[in-house]
Amino acid sequence: MPSEWIWKNGEFVHWNDATVHVTTHALHYGSSVFEGVRAYSTPQGPAVFRLQPHTRRLANSCKIARINLPYSEAEINDAILETIRRNGHESCYIRPLVFRGAGALGVEGRKSPVDMIILTMEWGRYLGPEAIENGVDVQVSSWRRIAPDTFASMAKIGGQYVNSQFISMEAHDNGFNEGLALDFNGTVSEGAGENIFVILDGVVYTPGMASSILMGITRDSVLTIFADLGYQVRFEAIPRDMLYIADEIFMTGTAAEITPVRSVDRVQIGSGKRGPITKAVQEVFFAITSGEAPDRHGWLTHARQTALGD
Repeated sequence: MPSEWIWKNGEFVHWNDATVHVTTHALHYGSSVFEGVRAYSTPQGPAVFRLQPHTRRLANSCKIARINLPYSEAEINDAILETIRRNGHESCYIRPLVFRGAGALGVEGRKSPVDMIILTMEWGRYLGPEAIENGVDVQVSSWRRIAPDTFASMAKIGGQYVNSQFISMEAHDNGFNEGLALDFNGTVSEGAGENIFVILDGVVYTPGMASSILMGITRDSVLTIFADLGYQVRFEAIPRDMLYIADEIFMTGTAAEITPVRSVDRVQIGSGKRGPITKAVQEVFFAITSGEAPDRHGWLTHARQTALGD
């Protein structure tokens, strides 16, 4: 649901007043970068999950896209926390967006002004309220993930998400919850907006960065949890057929969090429900994000505490 306030270029404006002109470069050419961040409800109030890594990735995406970020990382962090406070959230989804603004049209947009907004909103489970426990049904898409010499998979650039839209729309049209894409070599890459983990015979596999994946921050957190639990993870090219014989599969992302996969192309995965390793990782993740377990890795930034730049 909409919030009252949006941070725009250093000022707070009402939700309905946060508008752009039709000549905005990003509308025509996809010249934007963004992040998806979550704040969780804890006994100490709303806590942003891995705030600084998200802001750092936003800055890195701007660098790759040749967009001059007009604010420092500390200023962005402070603005995110203040937006949460102003809107009175206990938990929320956070969307920082940097984009080339209104000006002359043309593909080369570096003379356009750069705008930035931060919006916060109430948003539940991305793949449905039951997905965390019951899992989702996914389809291997006919659309491939971007090749390394075509787009920049390490950046969250708005225009690149047309590829994700194709993957997701095809899956939904065919009756699936989400689409899963192969990379340019025909091995498993990632979902439309999620990284993937595959478990077979007690071994955890996940594609490496050479498989055209976004280096997900939830993915990185899960890797830390696996290390804490004593599991080794293999970063390997995963053939499509390995998906069908896996014991467990789950996807990760800020929106999806940790979501089990119960079937791929209508082939049941394992027992057809959340597996024990997936459940163990979820329990650690949600215990930390809810404040029920110690934040031993320093992942939470509490919005009601002093702003980072003060």
